[in-house]
Amino acid sequence: MLQFLATLLIAIELPAGAAPPALPLEHFPSRLHAFVWRNWQITPLERMAATVDAEPEEIAALGHSLGLAGPPPVSDKQWRRSHITVIRANWHLLPYEQLLTLLDWSPEQLAYTLQEDDFLFVKLGRLKPACEPINFAPPDEEASARAARVAETLREVFPSGVGATEEPLFHFVEELSTAPTSLESSSPEEKNSSPRFCYSYFALYGDPLVDRSLDPYPDGYLARLRAAGVNGIWLQGVLFKLTRFPWDPTLSEGYETRLRNLNALIARAKRHGIGVYLYLNEPRSMPVAWFAGREELQGVVEGDYAALCTSHPDVQRYLREGAAAIVRAAPDLAGMFTITASENLTNCWSHHHGAGCPRCTKRQPTEVIAEVNALLAEGIRSAGAKTQLIAWDWGWQEAWAPAAISKLPKEAALMSVSEWSLPINRGGIATTVGEYSISAVGPGPRATAHWRIAQDAGLKAFAKIQAGTTWELGSAPYLPALNKVAEHAERLRAVGVDGVMLGWSLGGYPSPNLEVAGLVLDGEPAEVALKSVARRRYGERYAPKILAAWREFSAALDEYPYHVGVVYTSPHQVGPANLLWPTPTGYKATMVGIPYDDLDSWRGVYPPEVFAEQFGKVADGFDRGAASLRAAADAARGDCREPLLDEWRVAEAAAIQFRSAANQARFVMARDRLATGPSGADADACLDELATLLNAETELARRLYQLQIRDSRLGFEATNHYFYTPMDLAEKALNCRYLLDQWLPRERAKLADDKVEPATAP
Repeated sequence: MLQFLATLLIAIELPAGAAPPALPLEHFPSRLHAFVWRNWQITPLERMAATVDAEPEEIAALGHSLGLAGPPPVSDKQWRRSHITVIRANWHLLPYEQLLTLLDWSPEQLAYTLQEDDFLFVKLGRLKPACEPINFAPPDEEASARAARVAETLREVFPSGVGATEEPLFHFVEELSTAPTSLESSSPEEKNSSPRFCYSYFALYGDPLVDRSLDPYPDGYLARLRAAGVNGIWLQGVLFKLTRFPWDPTLSEGYETRLRNLNALIARAKRHGIGVYLYLNEPRSMPVAWFAGREELQGVVEGDYAALCTSHPDVQRYLREGAAAIVRAAPDLAGMFTITASENLTNCWSHHHGAGCPRCTKRQPTEVIAEVNALLAEGIRSAGAKTQLIAWDWGWQEAWAPAAISKLPKEAALMSVSEWSLPINRGGIATTVGEYSISAVGPGPRATAHWRIAQDAGLKAFAKIQAGTTWELGSAPYLPALNKVAEHAERLRAVGVDGVMLGWSLGGYPSPNLEVAGLVLDGEPAEVALKSVARRRYGERYAPKILAAWREFSAALDEYPYHVGVVYTSPHQVGPANLLWPTPTGYKATMVGIPYDDLDSWRGVYPPEVFAEQFGKVADGFDRGAASLRAAADAARGDCREPLLDEWRVAEAAAIQFRSAANQARFVMARDRLATGPSGADADACLDELATLLNAETELARRLYQLQIRDSRLGFEATNHYFYTPMDLAEKALNCRYLLDQWLPRERAKLADDKVEPATAP
């Protein structure tokens, strides 16, 4: 079987990149034990057993020898929702052949997922670590003894056990799919509100319309979003998956089904007063090999992929007719929004390298970018639809923007990220906002300038914000800094934008944030909206406590060490689940993926000490607010108690993850100082600091574990699935204990040897 898969892999050419050696996991008795551990809560026993040529009973026995309870059942729906979590967990364990067996996928399916599921291969570092196959064999005496020591560690750190959960992973999907109760629903007064749309909290990103059993927007969830003030939803569309791809129709298999499912979703959403928007990033690039015999279509090349050149008449026809086909099949589609100068390689100027195309080098980037939007608008118009085209200026160079906006079709809207280019100063370091932010309140100079140009040209102006959460903490269902959100919405209302995109792939949980944003955008003063939501959700008695906590969280975010490098690569997304290493791994932190120990990437423009200090300050503020919420929840009775506990868990998890980012930075700094060979008191202080940090990280992992086994929302984001699972947090405890028991004693022994004076000759 593995030989057959290896032959297929050669044909498909799954990406490997530099393929460095996989990282050793010395806190486990063997790689087989690590495989069982990491898959315990996320993969059915039968799939694990098939992957390593074992029986399910043998896999279960190995897990039990490590002290694990269960394993918990993995439902079919959970399994189909968790492929990114499974891939990440096994990235440093399994070669591609065994990963395909584990997933029960074809190489084509994995190749598509790595390329199109929101840059998954980028999030994994653009490389596949080289892994030897794992084959089952009964553990020897040494491995069994080490497994017993692991079990003993678990009993010490987690007395109530590890392996089972009180609330299964993905349980929130079931909860959100049910109709809201009267307590949960605000029953907002119906208003002719401007468009405000968000993404599903749990949709599968890569191909969300192919399987109706994994509905991205169940009716109960739509009702909850509408109650929170949302009147629009969006999902990704890939043109060759929604229409017939003229050059290779096999790639479009199932497109009629997707269009039917899209139209059915539009009809259901409409009954809730919600419009559906489609995100298009087109035309998608194709493997260079695909252009053999189609060379006239090829544009610029990036790595193994090349653009379908939009200056070619056949590609232009494909865009125009593709848009028309979609809206003819789904005439009530509320809108399409585009990204034309970033994300995937699409048009030849999309990554600013159009000079590499013999056709596009003769054209201005503004002409090409505006033309892509115009072709889609022509398609919509030719089909007689009222679908709104929204051109998002994401990635447009500043020099391009005025001309590109002026060339857009007049029926289009221009969307800008509101907070971009805001000047900020955190910890004495001056920088500007260049990614999504709640901590920095827009609108900033870039957006206001672009909106002004658009309005002068007769176009509508849309704002892109993050009302729920941002990559400042993408693994939280929402970031409860509601004063920041309310202030931003109030400023947007003042400048008169025509619509608001409330979030990218993160932030779609029906949170108090969305509700406050909606009320303020509809005209309520910020303070009035905050009090109204606090009273409705948590009761008159506890509203003051909630309002005080929201103020505390908002003030804490003023200290956030904001920078695009920080939000994308810092370990705050995974918090204490990120492993610590006694020597540098050599791996670079990846985009909202795997942080490793790459402090230089984590910190962006901030000096290491400032980076750690600022995250510590944010954690201090969240600790204070969370403590206040916990006290309120402990005092509460009746219907208010559970909502207060839910709010506390979100805040407590955020505090833990911010604190862990500071700890991890300090650990890397101390580890690297130790490697330079300090002596005497300096070396002792360094070792003591490392021990303190290892114990602190163990405690944070334990606390976050206790939260996540009771709240399946924590750690989840739609395009990353689970940034961490309870097993990851428990593994961190093993990792820290191994370093405390094995590594630090060796380092202390070296120090003691260095202190021994050499004998003096008589």
